[in-house]
Amino acid sequence: MEEKATVYMADNWEFKLAGNTKCCDLNPKALFLFSAAKCAALTAKHIMEKAQVTPKRFEITVSGTLSTDDLQAESIYTGFNVYYNAEARTIEEQAKVARAINLTHDKHCGLIRMLRMIAPVSHEIAIVSTEPAKV
Repeated sequence: MEEKATVYMADNWEFKLAGNTKCCDLNPKALFLFSAAKCAALTAKHIMEKAQVTPKRFEITVSGTLSTDDLQAESIYTGFNVYYNAEARTIEEQAKVARAINLTHDKHCGLIRMLRMIAPVSHEIAIVSTEPAKV
């Protein structure tokens, strides 16, 4: 079974849980994934602010594969995937956003680092730029 949680960037760099679900409605295992996604988002935000870049759109989904076919108290995570999805304005911004995401995932996010202590963590990064390059 797979659980997942997605956070997206709202106004003023605020990260919210995607969908109509509230944090208090999440089961403890999904709440764990939400915490990892929000930690990665806030870490990337901090790095992007230092680089003076704000993406047009930014979201992070953390999914985890459980050891059982249905959610049970004794279910444990056997693997994780982190999906970073961003939209930048220019190619230059795209490079800064990519650098921030890579630093977040590989080095600076404590919860992503902790996930690696539990099970393997894969990741995917998708960043598009929406304005044509200047010639």
